[in-house]
Amino acid sequence: MNEQPAPKALEVLLDGHPIKLPAERRSLSAIRTYLETLALESERMLCAFRVDGRPEKMSQACLKSEKTAFSRVEGTTVGLTEIPQRMLETALTETVQARIAVQKAVTLVLINNGIVAQELWWDLTRQLKEPLLTLSLLPETIYQTPAGSASLLQMRKWQLQQLAVIMKEVDEACWAADPTQLSNALENHALPWLGKLHQTILLWRETVLVGNHAKNNWDRDVAKCAM
Repeated sequence: MNEQPAPKALEVLLDGHPIKLPAERRSLSAIRTYLETLALESERMLCAFRVDGRPEKMSQACLKSEKTAFSRVEGTTVGLTEIPQRMLETALTETVQARIAVQKAVTLVLINNGIVAQELWWDLTRQLKEPLLTLSLLPETIYQTPAGSASLLQMRKWQLQQLAVIMKEVDEACWAADPTQLSNALENHALPWLGKLHQTILLWRETVLVGNHAKNNWDRDVAKCAM
């Protein structure tokens, strides 16, 4: 890792509060690890990391690239009970990004040759899977389905099955000599599926928000009774 040392005038914040760094903590990796440790000591987890206002992915690989001078590092933490909501918000963002990418591809595949169009589609498959991978990490307890309705696990299984069908249909279209077939497949299959997925995640997030609000009210009432 060839990171440049941070400048002397460095501002580090954790959840908006200034943090005093040990003298030896001057690289991005060292700063991130220090913030992660502080978060864990408070029974929280570091969920976002920004350098000079630019978001950095929470992975070691993202910090391996060489960095020039930076002056502000911000960390954001999340409590254990907030993680499901954060994951749903992440899945929403991934779904929106996938929809934008598919919408662009609907046109791009028409103006590129077959090989380029195929590569565009194969690159899209990764983005289509990302929100489902995020949702797969959600605990079953976050969403209580009405009696007689499918469980959260079953709904996630259906989403995987639906995506498999769509990917097969679009993949077959990408081999056609007429690029219009691939464009139509993306517009008529991938986009509607992403739209439904987005609405489903919104519903789950609303349910989690309502549940968290009710729990917070309950905790406050209990605390008042104990006083």
